[in-house]
Amino acid sequence: MGTREVPEGRVFSDLLAEDRLFDPPASFREQANISDGGARAAAASDPEAFWAGLAGELEWDRPWDRVLEWETPYAKWFVGGKLNASVNCVDRHARTRRRNQAAIIWEGELGDRRTLTYWDLYREVNKFASALKSLGVEKGDRVAIYLPMIPELAIGMLACARIGAIHSVVFGGFSAEALRDRINDAQAKVLITADGGYRRGQIVPLKHDADYALRETPCIEHVVIVRRGDFPIRIHEGRDHWWHRLVDDVEAKCEPESMDAEDILYTLYTSGTTGKPKGIIHTTGGYLTGVCATTKWIFDLKDTDVYWCTADIGWVTGHSYIVYGPLAAGATVVMYEGAPDWPERDRFWQIVEDYGVTVFYTAPTAIRAFMKWGAEYPARHDLSSLRLLGTVGEPINPEAWMWYYEHIGKQRCPIVDTWWQTETGMILISTLPGVDRMKPSYAGHPFPGIEADILDDQGKPIEGQGGGGYLAITKPWPAMLRGIWGDPERYQQQYWTKWDHDAYFTSDGAKQDSDGYFCLLGRVDDVLNVSGHRISTMEVESALVDHASVAEAAVVGVKHEVRGEVPGAFVTLRQGHSPGPALETDLKQHVVNKIGAIARPHQVIFAGELPKTRSGKIMRRLLRDIAAGRVLGDTTTLADSSVVEQLKKQYEEGGQEE
Repeated sequence: MGTREVPEGRVFSDLLAEDRLFDPPASFREQANISDGGARAAAASDPEAFWAGLAGELEWDRPWDRVLEWETPYAKWFVGGKLNASVNCVDRHARTRRRNQAAIIWEGELGDRRTLTYWDLYREVNKFASALKSLGVEKGDRVAIYLPMIPELAIGMLACARIGAIHSVVFGGFSAEALRDRINDAQAKVLITADGGYRRGQIVPLKHDADYALRETPCIEHVVIVRRGDFPIRIHEGRDHWWHRLVDDVEAKCEPESMDAEDILYTLYTSGTTGKPKGIIHTTGGYLTGVCATTKWIFDLKDTDVYWCTADIGWVTGHSYIVYGPLAAGATVVMYEGAPDWPERDRFWQIVEDYGVTVFYTAPTAIRAFMKWGAEYPARHDLSSLRLLGTVGEPINPEAWMWYYEHIGKQRCPIVDTWWQTETGMILISTLPGVDRMKPSYAGHPFPGIEADILDDQGKPIEGQGGGGYLAITKPWPAMLRGIWGDPERYQQQYWTKWDHDAYFTSDGAKQDSDGYFCLLGRVDDVLNVSGHRISTMEVESALVDHASVAEAAVVGVKHEVRGEVPGAFVTLRQGHSPGPALETDLKQHVVNKIGAIARPHQVIFAGELPKTRSGKIMRRLLRDIAAGRVLGDTTTLADSSVVEQLKKQYEEGGQEE
């Protein structure tokens, strides 16, 4: 990597260059589902025909009349077509040779295990769909789901889809207040929860927390409880029902609803780190087309694969790439309930070895944690079954990419670095592992049929090298969000008014190199303005993590009387390294050497952990509050809120260095 001069007129300064390229093994190319670039050309010449071909791989009750109707900001895909998501994920496989193939391989944190074949899944989904109908749930009703990572979470989603109910999954780590707000916004009729769950050996009291939420949710008529353990709970007679008793008392078969392609499949609430949570709407036909196609092509899934996405289903990654995409593709999916470091820091690698996982998809946050813990943990296990690695959730810095490639993939597994959002529903930018060379920290090209561009403040394309801008999606895509539940004005204002022409504003910064590869620079509200230069925090963080002592870094802007803003850095160190003034000086100089004096951190704060949301994203909003000495905001979405107080104390003790 090297540094680059900053030209004038760019939205973001482009500071780090990446010149390393890695080819997928020839043996991988030979067997890949997509092994040449013809799909991109075909999609570019006739995108509607391209998407229609992929939609045709699903099972439809009625074919569509038109592929696309587009009137900004609303799209309708496969207009007039009818299908059912549950049928596509379960029934059509249960009728074939796949009926006895494992659909879900589940491991609980305590080591308990269950395997559901496609036939098992078919029976369980049918029974629970009948149970929901027995509670009066009808097409269009909303059902809230508040569960740990257990098979009933996927079964509940598919059962809702079967009868046309709209599910709204709330991450099992959220507070009672967060659950309450999401239930009330969706006006959910039924809540599905569990007596409890496990996290790092501790009991998560889900039913207890749900009871607090239900004090202020008059829309809820029934609560269904999964018995995960034998936890003491209170039963509200007439309202609360045990899952296992309900399914024993209903018909074992439930006929699926034939859903319009544009009928709502689910809502999912997202807030990032700021603002009122918003219910993102995803519909049926286009969404299922997008996630099934990207699963097959980007993860190169085969019938022989054992696929593991480590996300929680409470996030969109779990919806799209644990449940709907892989199951529509007929994959064998691993689900794990617990934490990656419990009871030991090699738990993930033990699971890979035990089940012969072949495709592994995780977050940069997790990879940087693995780096911090040390390569000795994966080295304890046989990871030779792995053939493809993936990353998702935020930009991955080059050092973490290389560690993943070398220590987990052993330099033989292609890495797909995927960019997408809750709002996009499906992966939009990634390499195709049988086609493209890989470049550390560069996600790659848009998926075939996706048109992306980098625009400036006026909406004009930023061409060539030398700077970054705003990532925009310039044409509609099948899995795109259809709005925000109950708030069409917010939908239009947030995503479609940045420029005076049709383009979806992603709120992310990006740059594109001479090979056409996109590199994501993080959210545009995470950009520093240092002496008139707009610098991506991701690039400064990448420079810090490039230092041999650093496992993870977060950079925020600190107000400065002369330069406007200066970088403030929070870092966690790898095992065997100790904080101190000498290391702080060394890290600052390392950034200068990698990028230039403009990016030199104003101060470096050493932290045992960084404050993160429960999805693993660093809460830079809180770090900015700490750096500015402001009163901390809401910390209910923190994995460990005590981390913030510790960091605040360290920063205050460190003073304001010039």
